[in-house]
Amino acid sequence: MAGPIKRFLRSAPVVRLAADAIALYVRLVRATSRWETRGIEYPQAFWREGKPFIGAFWHGRLLMMPLAWTTKHRMHVLISQHRDGELIARAMDPFGIGTVRGSTAKQGRADKGGVAALRSIVQVLKRGEYVTFTPDGPRGPRMRASTGIVAAARLAKVPILPASYAVARRQLAASWDRFLIPWPFNRGIYIWGEPIDVHSDTAESLQQATLRVEAALNALCDAADRHCGQTPVPPADARPAEDDQDA
Repeated sequence: MAGPIKRFLRSAPVVRLAADAIALYVRLVRATSRWETRGIEYPQAFWREGKPFIGAFWHGRLLMMPLAWTTKHRMHVLISQHRDGELIARAMDPFGIGTVRGSTAKQGRADKGGVAALRSIVQVLKRGEYVTFTPDGPRGPRMRASTGIVAAARLAKVPILPASYAVARRQLAASWDRFLIPWPFNRGIYIWGEPIDVHSDTAESLQQATLRVEAALNALCDAADRHCGQTPVPPADARPAEDDQDA
């Protein structure tokens, strides 16, 4: 019985219905809540000059991040070939956000569609468009970055801009990423961090650059949670033994 139920839940009509419900809920939370944005000058400087960058946010902060994108410049999210990837892709579509499917592997070694994903990422950035990553997705550990995002930024020779959001009233899911579900009629904040240059200093190792990105993202999450009166979500203790970079 479990097999037919799983197939039903993964069927195209069910996925489409779930994605539409997610998009509707995101719009409801956005419309009924008061939002503040800090650090918007960082992405605006790139948008204004038409210069590409790679955005970064943790998987647990995925739900409301599409609405942090306040420009007509096209943004694409790196989405896993994992079964949840199709749901995420469909939920992003109503917001005009494109997707890149695949994974990027440790130290540029590609598997699971990684070569095609890296090629697509570079093509998107060369068109003057933008790509975002969840460096701890799709399986974690929570808030621990894999090196794929740095490998992609170095290959494309673009900076990484970290971002996060938090709300005053929330539910944290009992999932590996402690996925943040904001309630409607809320108060929230988006925070953008300073650009992180990971490709100019060739003396810095891939792991060192990845730790800089991780630290910046965790600092933003901590600041956003505290601003909203919430206890910050802690990173997982374990570090990734193998990089698998996607949303």
